[in-house]
Formats: sequence, structure tokens, C-alpha cells
Amino acid sequence: MATKNLSWIKRNSLVLYFILAYAISWSLMIPVALVAQGLVKWQVPYALYYLASFGPMVAALLITAIAEGATGVRRLLGRLLIWRVGAGHLAFTLLAPFALFILAVLLNRLVLGSWPDVSLLGKADYLPYLGPLGVFGVWLLTYGLGEEVGWRGFALPRLQRNHTAGNATLILAALWACWHLPAIFFRDTYVDLGVLAFPMLFVSIIFATAVFTWLYNSTGGSLLMVVLFHAIFNWLSVSEAGGQFSAILMSVPIILWAIFVMRRYGPENAAQIKRQMA
Repeated sequence: MATKNLSWIKRNSLVLYFILAYAISWSLMIPVALVAQGLVKWQVPYALYYLASFGPMVAALLITAIAEGATGVRRLLGRLLIWRVGAGHLAFTLLAPFALFILAVLLNRLVLGSWPDVSLLGKADYLPYLGPLGVFGVWLLTYGLGEEVGWRGFALPRLQRNHTAGNATLILAALWACWHLPAIFFRDTYVDLGVLAFPMLFVSIIFATAVFTWLYNSTGGSLLMVVLFHAIFNWLSVSEAGGQFSAILMSVPIILWAIFVMRRYGPENAAQIKRQMA
């Protein structure tokens, strides 16, 4: 019986992963959403939003441990040690978000005639002032490591086993976007958009997922690169330090890059080398 159960888990590991990732994350985000909408009177700290980011990672580690044992966990986490990816990919990962942030700052100066407050890089929603390095550390651990070990480390290579990189990207983008649903009801940036929040989020995530697919595949499955890029980009784009329109200004080049790499390399691998499969 145990062997049958293990075999079933292995066959359905991807579906079980998504169910578990949603269950863990939504169990933390939904209470915050209910409080924000005035539906319950609980004393729930909005900072739970950050803990919810660990759902994909915890789910990935649990399913991998059950289905593949310690060897599978070591193989998954070992991708965090892949740092020899070539100068171009390393520069993209570490420098592109800063270049886009500087561009946003300069455009803010040109249009509004004022320099934004760069000290805001040390401020994160629902948390006390931590300083720039402290806030970057939060993004690195949560929506960098917490998300990417699951989405790119576990899900993407398994989706690419039976799908092209392009189709895997679309499937993962849809599931990643829906994972954010509870946050639409309490995050200020989403609430302010009203009914446009989810459509705009969905579109932006499709292009972001395409870039992550390209980065992951083209670096030979470097989980480290996608973690760093995700963390740095979110830290800079979400902050008000870049000016009122920094998130939009930083996202447009990402959309253009996603279109470029998909056209340049095609949907089969979305990279100059064969797509990564598990």
C-alpha cells in the first residue's frame, strides 16, 4: 500500500504541489483579506502577507521530500548554488533592475520636476523602517527565495517535461497570477485599481513569467539567478523611492524583453539552449 501511495504521489506531484502551495499561502492571506474588507473583526497583522510567500517553497520541499527523498531535495536546493552563468546573464540579473530603477528616477525628475525620496528604499508595507539592506533582505527571503524555489525550482522544469517552454510559461503564469488573488483585496496598489487589478496583474505576470523562463533555461537552471532577479526587481519597483510611476516604468522594458526573447529563441525552449526538465 505504501508503495502504491508513493507511486501515486510521484505521478501527481505537480498537481499536489500547486494545491499545497495555494493552501499554505491562502491560509495566511485570506484572513488578512477578510479583515481588510471589514468582513471579520480579527486582530490579524497585515505582515502575514510576507509569510504567505513561503507557501511555494514549503510545498516544493515537502512534495520533493516525499516523492524523491533527500536526494531530490538536495538536487532542488543545489540549483541555488549555480552561479557560473556567464557575464551577460549575471549582469542582467544584478544590474538590469538597477538600470530600470535609475531610468524611472530620471523620468520622474523630468516629468514632475522633483527627485524622489531614495530613503524610501528602506521602507516596506506593514513593517517598521528597516533600511535599504533590511528591506532587500525581506524581499530576498520572501518573494525571492520563498516563491522561486517553488515556481521556477519545482514547477517550471516539471511543466517543461511535457510542454514547450512557451506553453509551460502560460500555464505557470495563470497559476502564479491566481495565487495572488487574496492580495487583491488588501494590498493598496491592487485595491486602488479596483476591477482592473486582476486583469493588469495577470498580463504583467505573463510577461514576467516569460522572462523568468528565459533566465532559468538560459542559465542551465540557475535558481540563484531567478531568486536574485525577482528580489531585486520587486524591491526597487514596489518601493515609492523611484517615483510615482516607477512600477509601470520598470515593467515596460520587461514586457519588451519578454517579447524579444520569445521571438528570438522560440517557444520550444525560450532560450539558446535546451529547456530545463525534471
